[in-house]
Amino acid sequence: MIIYAICLVLGLMFTVVSAFFGHLFGGHGDIGTGGHADAGFSSDGVPGVTFFSPTILASFMTAFGAFGLILSQIPATSSVWLNAPVAFIIALVASLGVLWLMNKIFGKMQGSSEARVGQLVGTSAVLASPIPESGVGEISYVFGGSRYSAPARAENGHAIASGRTVKITRIVGTQYFVEAAN
Repeated sequence: MIIYAICLVLGLMFTVVSAFFGHLFGGHGDIGTGGHADAGFSSDGVPGVTFFSPTILASFMTAFGAFGLILSQIPATSSVWLNAPVAFIIALVASLGVLWLMNKIFGKMQGSSEARVGQLVGTSAVLASPIPESGVGEISYVFGGSRYSAPARAENGHAIASGRTVKITRIVGTQYFVEAAN
């Protein structure tokens, strides 16, 4: 029963401390994941919450402790050989539910530009600043109803004057390669 109490208290403490510091510091404590404690990547490479994120592990630990304490007080499940596996299964289901809910909510709010970068090849843009020979200029383009700008290089290395319409041919890192539109 002491193990259940420890799990419950530690899980709740993590939640309270996370909420307090998240509110106090705006949730931007850099812990090596770009300031996001729940950072992770699914198997398809899309950012999201994983089962091993601190929040999901804390929810598992809290649920295990809470249900273990509850089950140990019920005469039919008072044996540790019965209440521990049942508490484990309930905690696993509860934490998987939290994981599903968080990914569902955050998936709708995710505004990643990563998926859109591949769709930009072939898009028309206008040179906001000229591209000197073998140099870098700046393009301006509209995508998804929003205007963006990006550094650009001429695909063939030749200079392109400001104001010309160009076509995006490829993107390498943050560099957009363009060619003059006919």
